[in-house]
Amino acid sequence: MSQLGIVYALLGAALAVFLAGAGSAIGVGIAGQAASGVVSEDPSKFAKVLVIQLLPGTQGIYGLLVGFITLSKIGLLGGGILDLTPQQGLLVLAACLPVGIVGLISGKSQGQTAAAAIGIVAKKPEQFGKAMLFPAMVETYAILSLLISILAVTNIQF
Repeated sequence: MSQLGIVYALLGAALAVFLAGAGSAIGVGIAGQAASGVVSEDPSKFAKVLVIQLLPGTQGIYGLLVGFITLSKIGLLGGGILDLTPQQGLLVLAACLPVGIVGLISGKSQGQTAAAAIGIVAKKPEQFGKAMLFPAMVETYAILSLLISILAVTNIQF
């Protein structure tokens, strides 16, 4: 039972990476299906649709960042592993959840929005800039969850 705190903290880091990464994988996949259809009809639109397809991939990066910060904070990267109480471990777990949960939901939602934006580019390539704004709006919430997870993880006192 003496290692329960570190187990909770590691679970938090793992969930941040896993959930946000899953959201990105789902979102990039959804957008990729739309992009493939457009490119099969008009290969000259490859670069534009690829940029839009990549947008949902950021949630996975955010989760990975929180995972690294968490591993560093608990001493797994570079220092000795801290002896955390179960309560401290649960605090770390709770701090990692925003980026994981929001990353899962926003990654999928951004993929759906990116697929619609790819449809805009398919019909009116000159509207690329406007089309990018729609999936970028979903990104706002992923960034907010990243911010709160980073602030929470870095400000937990051991």
